[in-house]
Amino acid sequence: MNRLLLQIAELNSWFKDESADDSTYIQTLNNVSLSIDHAKTVALVGESGSGKTVTALSILRLLEDVANIRRTGSILFEGNDLFSVAPEEMRKIRGNKISMIFQEPMTSLNPLYTVGNQLIEPLMLHRAMNKDEALAEALNLLSKTGIPSPEERLHVYPHQLSGGQRQRVMISMAIACRPKLLIADEPTTALDVTVQAQILNLLMDLQKEFDMAILLITHDLPMVKKIADYVHIMKNGTIVESGETERLFLSPEHPYTNKLLGSIPSSTAQKRTSSDLLISTQRLKCHFTLKGKWQGFFRRTNKTIKAVDDISISIAKGTTCGIVGESGSGKTTLGMAILRLIKSSSGDILFDGQQLNRLSSKEIRPLRKEMQIVFQDPFSSLSPRLTVEEIVAEGLKVHFPEINAEERHRMVIDALEEVGMESDMASRYPHEFSGGQRQRIAIARSIILRPKFLVLDEPTSALDMTIQAQIIELLLHLQKKYNLTYLFISHDLRVVRALADYIIIMQDGQIIESGAAEEIFTSPRQPYTRRLFEAALI
Repeated sequence: MNRLLLQIAELNSWFKDESADDSTYIQTLNNVSLSIDHAKTVALVGESGSGKTVTALSILRLLEDVANIRRTGSILFEGNDLFSVAPEEMRKIRGNKISMIFQEPMTSLNPLYTVGNQLIEPLMLHRAMNKDEALAEALNLLSKTGIPSPEERLHVYPHQLSGGQRQRVMISMAIACRPKLLIADEPTTALDVTVQAQILNLLMDLQKEFDMAILLITHDLPMVKKIADYVHIMKNGTIVESGETERLFLSPEHPYTNKLLGSIPSSTAQKRTSSDLLISTQRLKCHFTLKGKWQGFFRRTNKTIKAVDDISISIAKGTTCGIVGESGSGKTTLGMAILRLIKSSSGDILFDGQQLNRLSSKEIRPLRKEMQIVFQDPFSSLSPRLTVEEIVAEGLKVHFPEINAEERHRMVIDALEEVGMESDMASRYPHEFSGGQRQRIAIARSIILRPKFLVLDEPTSALDMTIQAQIIELLLHLQKKYNLTYLFISHDLRVVRALADYIIIMQDGQIIESGAAEEIFTSPRQPYTRRLFEAALI
């Protein structure tokens, strides 16, 4: 039996340069060749912008309708050239034979439909289930991927779930039709460490059960080492090294591969202390009502979600407080409540001596430039209608209207260069960048105002390891230079350890354990904390 499932041969692609007046094309893929056998896992590893996702989207032909693209080469799936397949036939292949887990779940899920509707549709369409069978299978898929209370989550909308929960819904949708090839584009990016292990085990079980092949696109090298059979290292649209996983990790040959393997965050930064308090909360609560099903004509069963339940924290000026916990533990809700981006149910929030929860929207507006946030999902937080320069300069126009256009342009360029972007990228739009590059734009937009307090909600989750190290170094440099105070929300414990002075462990809206970073990492007291560390660090 021929075990070859997919073969990419000398794939080249060029995108039209929309900023140029003539017909200038920029090459993004250069002679990419790889093959995947049935039931095998092949990993495609590289930095942001290296061409990994473009390769994946080319397999499903998802680029030709949204971009001006040229290509040469071939992609054979089960012996058929996908570039020659009619659009109607390609629609049958997508989701049914080849499925994909996208990197950014919020932009991939339909905001107008409930999670249940979006899961049930492919089951009825591709697997010919009736509504009751599809509902039962949807509940089973949500349960398999670690969604708590799946019966209730079926009736919520994507915006009502945390980033990690949305990613699990995407994984449920991708495996719903039991595809022959699963393209997993950063499948565990938004997931906490315990669920990462659960998802990887799930993917391996499904692979074994359904003889499914996996193309894994990631920058998480420990994950690659655990599950991949074969690895391709990609840089600037070219595969620079390939080999069996064990061989490549033991004896890498290309300098770029060595660079990737050596880019692991460490806790070498000197920890900071201060007695000057900047922000604190006292018994802060954020409770939300989740609407249930109607019981009869006049009674509806609602459930109260205690996202943040009686939280008291203090953060000193110039220090970093790290918040760690699983998806849905209340980390992001706490950060949003402190910034008054969502309304708290009760409790006090003090910022630099001012009680934020007693200020009106108009009174708090002048303080916005001193309190900024970097959101978890950079694509949905960047306006697709504005250029990068307009996005980064927007805060300056609002809070510093006296700055002229020339000075504002110079400040934007400086901010972009500080986060590792080139000045000529300022005229481009967010959709022209990779996920990691968009995250750097979001960081530039926040730091350009030189805020006192910065909430970082998974700021490195979309970044590869080499860029993670650069962003950590950048954040530490900015903190030292401008005495910035960070609230750092993350599930990546290696990054937290490299940045945080003080750590809070959250579970189900409550603080389980807190203390100095090194103390918590070296001698955690609570079983839940130890379980998190064992999943991530050992």
